[in-house]
Amino acid sequence: ERLFGREMDTGMHRHWRDPTIPFAQAVLEPAHGVLITSATLRDQLTEKEDKEEEALSWETAEIRTGASHLALPARRAFMASPFDYEAQVRIFVVRDVSRTNMDQVASAYRELFRAAGGGALGLFTAIHRLRAVHERIVSPLEEEGLTLYAQHIDMLDTGTLVDIFRAERHACLLGTDAVRDGVDVPGDSLRMIVFDRVPWPRPDILHKARREQFGKGRYDDMLTRLRLKQAFGRLIRRGTDRGVFIALDSRLPTRLTSAFPPGVTVHRVGLAEAVAESRRFLSGDEAALAVARTSP
Repeated sequence: ERLFGREMDTGMHRHWRDPTIPFAQAVLEPAHGVLITSATLRDQLTEKEDKEEEALSWETAEIRTGASHLALPARRAFMASPFDYEAQVRIFVVRDVSRTNMDQVASAYRELFRAAGGGALGLFTAIHRLRAVHERIVSPLEEEGLTLYAQHIDMLDTGTLVDIFRAERHACLLGTDAVRDGVDVPGDSLRMIVFDRVPWPRPDILHKARREQFGKGRYDDMLTRLRLKQAFGRLIRRGTDRGVFIALDSRLPTRLTSAFPPGVTVHRVGLAEAVAESRRFLSGDEAALAVARTSP
């Protein structure tokens, strides 16, 4: 096909609206038993679920995994997290950065990464936004001894970038969904995550079809909560980790904050306060202050 003076390849692709149907037929049904486990298996609707909400979250999990297509009911089990998130994590939603002003967004990333002293992961909903921020902050950070790596810019595969980031305590990394879903960096090498925008699903043809089948706005909310939960899960990988999770999008609705662990307060603050509180928390000053308050 010729479009705008260019030769374009065209094609038609078919996708299952519910891909768990062929998955259940090809994988689940022939198996003697299947164990599906994930920290993002269930979508928690509110911080304190009632029985009806808990039942709905399990039903949704069975639909997402294909278990709902099986003849026998699934056995359900929930294991509480071993981490003390209330003590180990701080969450901030920055309310005075314009998500459409890339100078403001880049400035926010620069100041937050400086406050953390590296060990920071910047997550983006679009590659062009990642590139715009990288262009603006790579030199200022380098001047302060903070090396900045970036998916889609550095000519390295994602796994290699993550390995380098893990090995360098003062490095920072920018990435998109592949980094959000596949990073395992325990310890001090990852102590801050900054999200540029609420990660709503992209409204392409396939998403629109699935949205109609699986609940419209509720389906969008579920996917977004799970993405936030997946990103947050990168931060605390063991009991001694401490970290800060920051969203640079004041439009993050309260109904999505149940993606975060119960008991952790979501603070809606200005950028200056987020920078100051992040620096204090990560430096250990807050922990020392708490010990002093409890000492006789």
